[in-house]
Amino acid sequence: MKLGGKVAVVTGAASGMGKAIAALYAKEGAKVIVADLNIDGAEQVAAEITSNGGTAKAVQANVAKLEDIENMIDTAVNEFGTLDILVNNAGIMDGFEPVGEIPDEKWDLIFEVNTKGVMRAMRKAIPIFLEKGKGNIINIASTGGLNGAHAGAAYGASKHAVVGLTKNTGFMYANEGIRCNGIAPGGVNTNIGSSIKNVSEFGMKRSQVAQSVMPKMGEPEDIAQAALFLASEESNFVNGTILTVDGGWTAAF
Repeated sequence: MKLGGKVAVVTGAASGMGKAIAALYAKEGAKVIVADLNIDGAEQVAAEITSNGGTAKAVQANVAKLEDIENMIDTAVNEFGTLDILVNNAGIMDGFEPVGEIPDEKWDLIFEVNTKGVMRAMRKAIPIFLEKGKGNIINIASTGGLNGAHAGAAYGASKHAVVGLTKNTGFMYANEGIRCNGIAPGGVNTNIGSSIKNVSEFGMKRSQVAQSVMPKMGEPEDIAQAALFLASEESNFVNGTILTVDGGWTAAF
């Protein structure tokens, strides 16, 4: 097993990419904290993992709350003895608003979840990894963190920030045995669309220009396979980089 004996925390793990990552990690031998705001969904995922012979525990976590982030990582250490892998997957979309339309409240919420939550989880994990002399962080960014046409101003800016945070962390702690990489998924069949509220017709129309050249939609399992590679020793010389997993979409521009 590629992750035998490892302990992983996966946020946003009640559905979509997080669920697929948690299930695959458990299949490969990791003990997994299934963290999500939706505790019922998280408990269902943990139960499925357990029924398939894996080890998992569900934890309710709103990644916009510092106490929830700290609790989910403390739970990993208390339940399983340590932390080896942190996957920051939880995220929400904007309404495709360009900068001229984005209200402060939505900007702040998107950054609290998509960026500040990622930073806080990393900050909590780093002392554990420093004490161990090793650790692995995987941040789910977005092709919207590499390009300007895949969402609105707030989502794109929040994911660009995650890309920068990932690269900085990979470099800063490279000599401490800590790796930090990101995945930039393209269009993936998940329920993130349910977080889209009050869509901007102008912004959506402009974004459709880029969406029109998307070869196909991906599945959560496609992203999980990339996350497994980054979590395993097969990628031990990969650090501070963003792995684009989009079926060739952004190769067009």
